[in-house]
Amino acid sequence: MTDPTQRARFFPRYGDGRQWTFPAARHTRIKLVDPESGAEIVEPGVPGELYLKGPSLFAGYLDNVASPITPDGYLKTGDMFVIDGPNAEYLRYVDRAKDLIIRGGMNVYPREVEEVLYTHPDVLEAAVVGVQDETMGEEIGAAVALRPGSSTTLDDVQAYVKERIAAYKYPRQLWRLDELPKGPTGKILRREVHPPA
Repeated sequence: MTDPTQRARFFPRYGDGRQWTFPAARHTRIKLVDPESGAEIVEPGVPGELYLKGPSLFAGYLDNVASPITPDGYLKTGDMFVIDGPNAEYLRYVDRAKDLIIRGGMNVYPREVEEVLYTHPDVLEAAVVGVQDETMGEEIGAAVALRPGSSTTLDDVQAYVKERIAAYKYPRQLWRLDELPKGPTGKILRREVHPPA
């Protein structure tokens, strides 16, 4: 894959007889696993947790810390991917497994909703989180920072997202912040985003 945009978007799907020029690929195996059923995912577009196996991986933690290594030697990464790209030879990152929001039994990945929010011309920053809900279990919540001087309302932002994403995925709760919490590298800290009391 020579296009740098595509190289940044896709991760090679090592193993299963695919030929790659990278030498370590011959000794690396990967698979996507459904986090609920434990079944291996082989169809494009279905999210699963990335499992890796190969000589460059560690064997586990010391002192009986819960191991991310499966009994058959795969490292559970905690990252969700889908099979994608030309000839289904690649994986595309979806989100962290721990950030998954389950709304009424439906899986919603915050990053997917955030990508739609960021296409709104007045949204400067956004973070999507699960908000506890008595009926749905979790509801989709979004903290947004709008561009200075914007006259856009949160209802406008909600309607915009609702038109561009599946009905169960759009944020039901939105709140405005001047700036979202960030770590030292400038990355938004989703774990510190909470709806107003």
